[in-house]
Amino acid sequence: MSSEWIFAPLENCLDALIDYRGKTPEKTSAGIPLITAKIIKGGRIEKPTEFIAADNYDSWMRRGIPQEGDVVLTVEAPLGEVAQLGPEKIALAQRVVTLRGKKGILDNSYLLYLLQTEEMLEQLKSRATGTTVLGIKQSELRKVPLSLPPINQQKTAAQTLKTLDDRISLLRDTNATLEAIARALFKSWFVNFDPVRAKVEGLEPEGMDAITAALFPDSFEESELGLVPRGWRVGQIGDELRIAYGKNLPTTRLLEEGFPVFGGNGQIGFFSEYLYESRQVIVACRGAASGKINQSSPKAFVTNNSLILEKTKNLPFSYLKGFMKNSDLVPYVTGSAQPQVTIDNLKVFKILVPTESVVTCFESIAGLIEDQIEQNNCQAQTLTQLRDTLLPRLISGQLLLPEVEASVENMLSEAV
Repeated sequence: MSSEWIFAPLENCLDALIDYRGKTPEKTSAGIPLITAKIIKGGRIEKPTEFIAADNYDSWMRRGIPQEGDVVLTVEAPLGEVAQLGPEKIALAQRVVTLRGKKGILDNSYLLYLLQTEEMLEQLKSRATGTTVLGIKQSELRKVPLSLPPINQQKTAAQTLKTLDDRISLLRDTNATLEAIARALFKSWFVNFDPVRAKVEGLEPEGMDAITAALFPDSFEESELGLVPRGWRVGQIGDELRIAYGKNLPTTRLLEEGFPVFGGNGQIGFFSEYLYESRQVIVACRGAASGKINQSSPKAFVTNNSLILEKTKNLPFSYLKGFMKNSDLVPYVTGSAQPQVTIDNLKVFKILVPTESVVTCFESIAGLIEDQIEQNNCQAQTLTQLRDTLLPRLISGQLLLPEVEASVENMLSEAV
């Protein structure tokens, strides 16, 4: 390391450390967002679900006001999650502290990434106390030793990593928008029956051409699910498609790379084989998540903690996913100590089966959206792997910054 590096405890490198442990704010249903430990995950702050009244802000935040760019760190349950604050006015809950780097000594963005390295996480854990729940006292946090390169080098390293994070966030935000579009289209066609209602009233269905509009009937009929478009039918899902259990796969056999493996709560790792060539709708069938609807990616392995609803021509993926996500499977969950969903229970579930022409048309639209989402997910995963590889090396000064910047720029241009 260069002689220009600084070696000092954290407290000597900070302009502010704001800690609200020992205080509990009065929460409201709306107001100023309260940043709690449970919504700081993976370097980001998730959407707040708790708030404090604006009138109480000044009286609550007497220990210090967080600023844009400050780093928030969870100090207990969980320990070591970090994120950086944006311009929004926020309040701090217990178990979260705010750190502000000393100007010219510690760049806030560099601090954000420094705290995500294995070395720093080990430092925090080694100074923490508690058996079931690890927590670090402020006095111990202040003593954590830092090794800091010159401030300009800090800023360049942090900016390189932030460029990757920004692109990953953009891809995630884009996917959220695409998913919302697909949900809205499904709801319009298959929940509210907007095209059919328009035709019943003698109007032209909105947002579609004449060829698509002609696929929908102009009247309703009674069914086991209530009024449905004429010509559409209701069937038991076990008669309409094959329901299969996933395969047993001990967690000890999971790999760090390969084909994605999906359990009852989403992806849990990778494996050397896959069960399905294309994406499938899966239902969590064991434990607290029983009845939750997920989806696997192409060429994926699905464990026996999920049931697979194998898509058909009449019930293609996008329609099946939309219908199941709009359904309540709680009545099909049995067991109290160990909740579960069995094939026998689920096979009598009633599903609406539109005409083939309508679901084919929907799949041609929603399928393209799913393809774009999958492409974005693959790009985000690649960029995340690159970021995780670069992070410890950039922070430690092992890599030459100009070479890294060029490599990142090339990869981002290829990902466009």
